Amino acid sequence: MNFHDAHNHLQDDRFGGRQDTLLREAAEAGVARMVVNGSCEEDWPAVAALAELHPDRVIPAFGYHPWYLHERSRGWHEVLEGWLAGHPEAVLGEIGLDRWILDQSRSARARHNPALAEIEPASFAIQEEVFVWQLRFAAERNLPVTIHCLQAWGRMLELLRANPRPEVGFLLHSYGGPAEMIGGLAKLGAYFGFPGYFAHERKSRQFEVFRQVPLDRLLVETDAPDQMPPDRLVTHRLATVDGTTALNHPANLGAIQNFLAGKLGIETGEFAARIAENFGRLFG
Repeated sequence: MNFHDAHNHLQDDRFGGRQDTLLREAAEAGVARMVVNGSCEEDWPAVAALAELHPDRVIPAFGYHPWYLHERSRGWHEVLEGWLAGHPEAVLGEIGLDRWILDQSRSARARHNPALAEIEPASFAIQEEVFVWQLRFAAERNLPVTIHCLQAWGRMLELLRANPRPEVGFLLHSYGGPAEMIGGLAKLGAYFGFPGYFAHERKSRQFEVFRQVPLDRLLVETDAPDQMPPDRLVTHRLATVDGTTALNHPANLGAIQNFLAGKLGIETGEFAARIAENFGRLFG
């Protein structure tokens, strides 16, 4: 059985240079392909390097995440275009809108990710401007695009309706919106990413939302090193190099996907084939 990780950040510095080992362990656990998402100019080279070393396994994604827009250079558009032009297999992501980051104190951001403690988040107006530019760019070239959204679903839907979208479709990473929006988003071309984090009992409301997702629009993701699944689904233990913080391993994907199959009442092999078909339709 092969598994397909629709979204992770294998380039993340928290892995401490262990990416080759993680890829080997993920392959041994049945992970056939993964989309590795860049978040800013600083990490796009690391994403490209992983794709160049593992072209059959890694699909690179280059995009500006709303958390890191304060870092963007004056010519970031041209830099992004260059990375995408240099990697014809690449997709665009991770892009999006995020009101959560604007409402959090430094200490609250640090609890989520220490790297967020000192940033000065871009305004929502700037987030919209950069998001729309990237969405339109993806539409012009019909590139699959991965979208992050936190506490901005109404505005996200408005912008998706008002702007060109890639014909191939787009992934709503770790979809956290209401069930009522699923039908409309699917008509616009959305796929919906289910992370292992939603298997926690405290996320039962969001899990129930995924029961409404059409099976031909469903994908599964780890978001590694983040969004740790519940302990019962952690098949591969991993921590930061100093051993202080648990990290999500991309090899946990199989347990996450089989859990979802069981909850939806679908045989695991049949479900894996369906997810692989969806993954191929969107990402190629």
